[in-house]
Amino acid sequence: MEPKPRNALLFLLSLLFFLSTSSSTPLQYQTLVPNPLPNNQHTLSWPESEALLDSSEPDPDASSTTLQLQHIDFLSLNKTPEQLFNLRLQRDALRVKTLTSLAAVRSGNRTGAGFSSSIVSGLPQGSGEYFTRIGVGTPPKYVYMVLDTGSDVVWIQCAPCRKCYSQADPVFDPSKSSSFAGISCLSPLCRKLDSPSCNQRHNKCQYQVSYGDGSFTLGEFSTETLTFRRTRVGRVALGCGHDNEGLFVGAAGLLGLGRGRLSFPSQTGRQFNQKFSYCLVDRSASSRPSSVVFGDAAVSRTARFTPLLANPKVDTFYYVELIGVSVGGARVAGITASLFKLDPAGNGGVIIDSGTSVTRLTRPAYIALRDAFRAGASSLKRASDFSLFDTCFDLSGKTEVKVPTVVLHFRGADVSLPATNYLIPVDTDGSFCFAFAGTMSGLSIIGNIQQQGFRVVYDLAGSRVGFAPRGCA
Repeated sequence: MEPKPRNALLFLLSLLFFLSTSSSTPLQYQTLVPNPLPNNQHTLSWPESEALLDSSEPDPDASSTTLQLQHIDFLSLNKTPEQLFNLRLQRDALRVKTLTSLAAVRSGNRTGAGFSSSIVSGLPQGSGEYFTRIGVGTPPKYVYMVLDTGSDVVWIQCAPCRKCYSQADPVFDPSKSSSFAGISCLSPLCRKLDSPSCNQRHNKCQYQVSYGDGSFTLGEFSTETLTFRRTRVGRVALGCGHDNEGLFVGAAGLLGLGRGRLSFPSQTGRQFNQKFSYCLVDRSASSRPSSVVFGDAAVSRTARFTPLLANPKVDTFYYVELIGVSVGGARVAGITASLFKLDPAGNGGVIIDSGTSVTRLTRPAYIALRDAFRAGASSLKRASDFSLFDTCFDLSGKTEVKVPTVVLHFRGADVSLPATNYLIPVDTDGSFCFAFAGTMSGLSIIGNIQQQGFRVVYDLAGSRVGFAPRGCA
């Protein structure tokens, strides 16, 4: 296929830029060890048994807690590495579509039903990328919960279920919990919902969370106690879903970690000081688990911070200021802060998201980045495009290769990416692709592949996000 004239011109300009700078400043490279897609052979386990948790009295006043995270692939058995990767890209495309739709709806750019959350799926394998084990109720019943920085409302499937999707554990029965309490229609908590309704007969607040693919969860809005290892958190507002269609398979519900007023970090500000962090391991090269930390212990001493930006139209997302990108030690010409500007109407901007895998950059920025990387990696053998990736390489038979460095420049924080965070395996035959993509939307998203290995610190009290390299140890 002949390249479009504009794309060919941008590539030529990028190549000329690299040639003009290489004589005075050599390009910077780093080593990539080409590990193939990992096999999904594992036994799902957690660092502590539920028996131990049940027999040990949690500390209700604990100011921090750490939990193990697992990727959703661990709930998908009997699938090849290629099948799991393709499913991940399918989930990713649906999620990005809904994130951009949510931003557009909240910003008033188009009409439509309001969203209360932002995970989408409709796929049998479910949605949400990372999950953990959380105790719900008193006594606690342990279930898998998806953790998501792009959602606010906490919810769980509840008995009696008019319609429930399949989950790994028994459906939570609120009648067997001494700490479960409904919320009245006039409660301030009820009014915090985007679209609350009321069961007039019982004066009970009702919630509904709708999703971009037509899936939804609805039921009674309530308060309940959640138990995280040794830490008990009381009176968490959560949706007790009696009708849940589409959505996840395996996990029982969702723990919203967004910026909104009903998210778990916002609700537990007094106990955990509105701080949490996570570190996501590279699943192609490590068997160590990912982790999430709540409380002051979440803040790494080595983290470099960038301020959070406020979007008056969308309070769920974590907006940051991306001001440039470097490839091979040189700033990419054409990538400026203006491409990522969040305007007063709530359009554009850049968000950090744990549930999106592949970073999406607004189209002009992506083309400039891609062409700069192609020029710097011209010695590598090219391979066919794969799915949304248009820059791929054949690294079969290689034990290591040199690739240009990539640095994301945020306001106040330069994030130098390991090679495995931007050149990733897409099959078991040695094909690797540049793990960025373009978007026609004004919204850019920093995904979890680029976040791998960093402890990403969310300090809501300080209105900042930090990145600490090698943070999973």
